[in-house]
Order: sequence, then C-alpha cells, then structure tokens
Amino acid sequence: MKKYINLFLKKTSVKYFPVKIVILLLIISSVHSCRRDNHIKPKEKNHTAEIKKIMDAADALFDNNKRDSAYKYFNKALAIIEPKKNPDEYVYSLACMAEMVQLEGDFIKSEYLLTKTMPYLSKTTRPRFKWYVYTIMANNYNNTYDFKNAVLYHKKALEHTISTLKKNQTLSNIAGIYGNQEKYDEAIKIYLPLVKKKYIDKNNLDFSKRNHAIALNDLGYCYYKTNNLKALQCFNESLKINLQINDQEGIMFNHRFISLYYLKNHPELANQHAKIAYEISRKNHFPTKRANFLNILVKCSTGKDLKKYALEYIHLIDSIKEVRLKAKNSFAQIKYDSELDKAENLQLKMQQAENQLQLERQKNRNIISYIIIFCILIFISFLSLHLLLKGRREKNEAIYNSEIRISEKLKSELSNNIYNTITFVKNENLEKSENKEQLLNNLEIIYSRTRNISKENSYIITDENYVFILKEMIAGFKTPNVNILLNGLDTIDWNKVDKSKKIILYRIIQELFANMKTHSEATLASITFKINNKKLSVNYTDNGVGITKNTFILKNGLQNVESRIKTINGTINFGTYSQSGFKLSFSFSI
Repeated sequence: MKKYINLFLKKTSVKYFPVKIVILLLIISSVHSCRRDNHIKPKEKNHTAEIKKIMDAADALFDNNKRDSAYKYFNKALAIIEPKKNPDEYVYSLACMAEMVQLEGDFIKSEYLLTKTMPYLSKTTRPRFKWYVYTIMANNYNNTYDFKNAVLYHKKALEHTISTLKKNQTLSNIAGIYGNQEKYDEAIKIYLPLVKKKYIDKNNLDFSKRNHAIALNDLGYCYYKTNNLKALQCFNESLKINLQINDQEGIMFNHRFISLYYLKNHPELANQHAKIAYEISRKNHFPTKRANFLNILVKCSTGKDLKKYALEYIHLIDSIKEVRLKAKNSFAQIKYDSELDKAENLQLKMQQAENQLQLERQKNRNIISYIIIFCILIFISFLSLHLLLKGRREKNEAIYNSEIRISEKLKSELSNNIYNTITFVKNENLEKSENKEQLLNNLEIIYSRTRNISKENSYIITDENYVFILKEMIAGFKTPNVNILLNGLDTIDWNKVDKSKKIILYRIIQELFANMKTHSEATLASITFKINNKKLSVNYTDNGVGITKNTFILKNGLQNVESRIKTINGTINFGTYSQSGFKLSFSFSI
C-alpha cells in the first residue's frame, strides 16, 4: 500500500496536489470501510425454538410430578432466555420453579423466585401468567400464616384474569383462607354463589366439574364447622360429581370429610368412610393422605384394629419423614447445581455484555473517525478551492504585471527610437547614402531591442540544454564596452535543480543584467555560482554607479528580483550602499 501511495504522490504535480490528497483520503476511507465490513458483528442467534423445546419438556415432567427433572429443564431454559426479549417465557419459567420449591416447603426460595418476575410482569403478553404468579405468591403467604397478604395477592390475581374458571378457583382460594382463619361465615358467603352458578367450561369439562365438587366439599366443611346439617348434603353432592368424572383424589377427600362428619355421633359410619379413603390413598400412593386417614381410623376403631392402625400410623409417619428428607436433600442438590449453572451463565452473560460494550465503543470510535475524516475532507475541499482560486488570481495578476512590464519596457526602450526614426524619415533625404545608412542603423537598433524584449519573455528551456540557454542569455548583455565574467556555472548539476526554480533563476539573472545595462553604467560585471549544503548560492557584482538608500527601491528596478527569490523560499543580501559599484547575493535550496 505504501509503495502505491508514494508512487501516487511522486506523480502529483503541485497544481493538483490538494485534489489528489482528497482522492487519496477517499481511497483510504474506502479501504478502511471494507476492512471494517469484514468484521461485522455476527448475527445474534435466535433461541426461540430451543427455548420452546426445553419448556415443553419441562411442562411434561411437571405434569407427571417429576419436579426435580422439571426444575432442571426450567433452569436450563432460563440460561438462554433474555428477559427483555422473552418476558413471557422468563416469567412462566420462574413461576413454575417457584411452585415446585413451594411444594417442597421452601416458601422463602419460592417468594425470592417470584420477586424476580415482578419487573417483567407488565411486559408479558399473557395475563394468565400474572394470575399464576400472584396465586403462587398468595399460597406462600397462606402457608406461612400471613393470611392478610394471602388474600391481598389472591385479589390481585383476580384483576389479571378474564377466565371465569380461574376467577372461581381464586375465589375458592380466598374462601379457603377465611376457613383457615375460622371465619366460616365469610367463607360461606363466597362459596354459596360459586356452588349455585355451577359454571361449566365446555373446553375444560372435567376440570370445571372438579372445581365445582371442591367448592361443594369446602362449603360442606364450613357447614360442618358451624354445625349446619347441610354439610352432609354438600359432601354427598360433591361425591356424586367426583364419581362421575372418576376423580380418585376428590372421592378420597369426600369420604374423609364424611368420616369427620360421623366421627362424633356415628363412629361406625366414620370408620367405613375412613377405610374407603384409606384404600384409595394406598392404591394411588398418597402416603401423607394415608397417614391422615389412619389417624381418623385410630380415633374410630377399637381393640385389635386400633393397635393395627396405630402401629401402621407410626411406621408410616417415620417412612414419610425419611422420604421427605431424601427428597429434600435431592431437591436441595438440584437447586445447588442450578445455582452453580446460573452463576456460570451469569458470568457468561457478563462476558457477552462486556463484548457488546466493546463493540459499541468500537462502533462509536468508527463513527467519530468518519466524522473527523468527513470534516478533514470538507476542510481540504475548501482549501483546494481556495488555493485553486488563489492560483488563478495570482496567475492573472502575474499576466497583468507581465503585460504592464512589457508595455513599460516597450515604451522606455523603443518609443523614443521609433519616434526619432519616423522624424528622421520625414525630415531627411533618404536618397543620400549617409542618411540611408543612418536609417538602417536606427532600424537595426529597434530590431535588436525588440528581439531582446522578446527573449526576456519567451519560453525557457529547462532540460539538459538549460545551461547553454543561460549562457546565451548572459552573453547577450556583453558589448564592446561591457565585459562579463562567469564563474562556476558548469560545476552545477542542473538536473538536480527543480524546473520551476530554474525558470525563476533565469529571470532573476536576466533582471540583474538588464538593471546593470539600464542604470549602473558598469563596464565590468561578475556572477559566480556554487553549491553549499544543498543550497545554490549566486553572487553578483559590477563596477557601476552603485545605489544609495534613497534610490535603492525606486530607481534600480530590483523589486522583481526580490519577489522572485521569495517565491522559491530563498534569501537575498544586498551589499553596502555605495556609489562605486553594486553587490548582491542570494541562495535557495535545490
């Protein structure tokens, strides 16, 4: 690249240098843009399909009560979910994980997971997720006996669902909290409308019937606690519905509450219903529920049955504790592993964020660079235009000055001769040989001076013949009365001197000798050339009348000499003011 730039600049003339610089900067900018395009940030991967696949697997595991595996999958989904881009998936995954740890009895961890969803609840497009989060939060408070907040969050859940089924479920939960507080009358006020409506969702027929059966059962329990005889009717209606939909868990609870209803006054009937509930719990592997039913059987049994159920109850409680401890430890390990994965994912995300920040910084730097380059290009464009206009103006001024100078020279050197010659022709007889000879001499003088003026303003050759042209010009000022000494001219390697400087040097020397011829009345002139420290030095002397301070500028016509030397960044020195000769020296870099 450097090679081509150097070659480009070498071939650039002074006249078009600014324009070439602009073109060069544009080329460099284009190359930089091409290189930058080669490092364009890769397109971010879309994880939507992968997230959906993982969450579908997690849902299936959760539905099959495999909470440990489901927790792993939801946590795996969280690792690639970006909350701002996927608020629905983020909220749902955390809510499911919160429900799982709630079912394990870790209500603090459950609440912690739910609080992480709060900033994104307003961004989720699915209201049921808000309902789900608030419902789990309410259940956490209910399980920790904070009934006031439990009711508060169930009411918040009501605000975020339009589903009648979910509204009824939430109202049942609120009534259940009142039941836990022994506010049975308030609970009954909520249950009665739910039971009377008998809302059935055709799309969720069994689920609707199950909820209706639960409401009837819970209403019956409130009646039971308030000694209302309607309790048994509610239990039986609920049992009938559960038998229709074959809800074994619902049937089991119906028999439990009927057993409690008969426990005080009809222990035999209580025993029958408790045994049915016990068998259902045993067949469906509900150890905790089985322990509750064994407790009822102990209360309504006698003799050997009492001992049998009591021993089984003690053994079952010990087994439940052991299983719960193992499950708790297993789930704790899963949570610990999940936390480790989360920490690693957090570190990875931090690294990605740092990389993104670096890319943004690089982008900003590139933008600033382009702005600077653009400003430089604008500046150079204006500078180029200014220099171009200035060059044209200076060229026009030079042409004008040259025309004025030629005009003055013609006037000063030829006008008198021409006038005298014309007068001579008018007044003298040209038939005489001496007059004819005089006329020819006058015409020869006019021709000679015209030729000299022409040479002074003619094209100057700057090739290898330059030295001969320079000698010829200097020799033209020699006359029988004026002798010129030339020193060191042939020792200079003129090929190393810039062409423009050769032209200016030619004009300076021409101006000096013209000034000598016109003003100094010298009979001897000397000019010496030499090279010193890569500078060309020229010394001129003559034995003319010299100059004084008063006549230096106005009468000796040296303004052009001084201005020409300045154009090539040269220096000029005049000799001491004297009337017995003139000295001048100047130098410039070659």
